[in-house]
Amino acid sequence: MKAPVARASRFSRWCNESSGFSLLEMMIVTALIATLSAIVVPSLIDARERGRVTEASMVITAISLDLQRYRDLNGRYPTSLAEAGLDGQIDPWGGAYRYLVIEGRNGVGGLRKDRFLVPLNSDYDLYSMGPDGQTLAPLNTPVSADDIIRANNGIYVGPASEF
Repeated sequence: MKAPVARASRFSRWCNESSGFSLLEMMIVTALIATLSAIVVPSLIDARERGRVTEASMVITAISLDLQRYRDLNGRYPTSLAEAGLDGQIDPWGGAYRYLVIEGRNGVGGLRKDRFLVPLNSDYDLYSMGPDGQTLAPLNTPVSADDIIRANNGIYVGPASEF
């Protein structure tokens, strides 16, 4: 009787013949991963920045409500955020929120102004200096474009570039 001949299955022959990836296959996969990363990463960064803008806008709105409550109780706005117990609020970029009382003030010097150089508010200014941490009084300067502002006595809260 003859000894049985071992026959290799089709699968084992295929595994022996193609036991790895070729350089071309590896280059294609790497190019696909790089392309997907180039598309996804900027979108994630943009979404994170939009989230920070939304957070700053919400905090400004909340502080505005607290300032209005203070005015209702005391008949005037506080001279500082500390007086109202609202100091220590930090914006998403690590800067403090800025506050300036306007109500009862004479003149418009030093006030935040829109692109037509009209003061943004008649009661008080409240804003974040945004990602660059810099600002100037008129919003038509590039330095102020990324600020998150309260304008029209609270009707608008958001990026200065969109006001």
